[in-house]
Amino acid sequence: MKLPVQTIGLAALFLVLCSLTKLQARPVSSLLLGQYPILNRSGQLNEPLIFAAPPLPDGIGEPTRRSEAGSRGCEDESKQSAASEKKLLTALVPVYPDYQPSPDYPPAELVLGTTTAFYPTFWFYIPYQPPFTGEFVLQDKEGNLVYKTNVMLPETPGVISFSLPSTEPPLKIGERYHWYFKIYCRSEPPPSFVDGWLQIVSLNPDLKSQIEKATLPEQVALYAINGIWYEALTAAAELRRTDPNDTNWTALLQAVGLDNFAKEPMVECCKPVMR
Repeated sequence: MKLPVQTIGLAALFLVLCSLTKLQARPVSSLLLGQYPILNRSGQLNEPLIFAAPPLPDGIGEPTRRSEAGSRGCEDESKQSAASEKKLLTALVPVYPDYQPSPDYPPAELVLGTTTAFYPTFWFYIPYQPPFTGEFVLQDKEGNLVYKTNVMLPETPGVISFSLPSTEPPLKIGERYHWYFKIYCRSEPPPSFVDGWLQIVSLNPDLKSQIEKATLPEQVALYAINGIWYEALTAAAELRRTDPNDTNWTALLQAVGLDNFAKEPMVECCKPVMR
């Protein structure tokens, strides 16, 4: 099984062990718990943040899409893209770049992130604004509908977050879910969209204890080095909101190849629209 390559490693380890080649993300089971990340007095990391993407589960199926297809994206229908530097609708999640559902299938990307939350928070970059409309859809691994809602887009382009409402049944530990975020920018289908997989995991007792005792910057690093993407990014977003100079948000996005979204503004969004 191939491991993803989107990881930022320590500079010294990078030079000595890797001879200027990219580090391979390590399986969660191979990581040593019990050591907090090294922080300076201002709470910033003294060493680069590591995101250790977990091994890809078997039997996921067809590839998914972290960014909308440019040839069919909403930018073809609107001049709004000029204000957002022609960036596409993008999910802020890790991607496995060389995924093959079968030996005869050409390599493609697969989007997968893990969470410990029963009501996780999703993050997207939205380059479009009203009158376009959005829709969020969540399915179980068999394709059965779990949740679906219309979403009002923000007034300006930027990074938005969307959380599953606590009024819905909680997601189940050990289950895998397929999500879609769609933008309807045409008078007729299909919409522009991104999609990916969400894996619900539980914390082992040692890691849970560490996180409960950790500061927020330490929590970001602990979640990241154990491959728990959604909690890591949400904690990093909270640090960015309280301190614009905090580096965790930028480091985490860089770790998964999303450097060009690190400085995009966070915009208020997205209350579900009742049907």
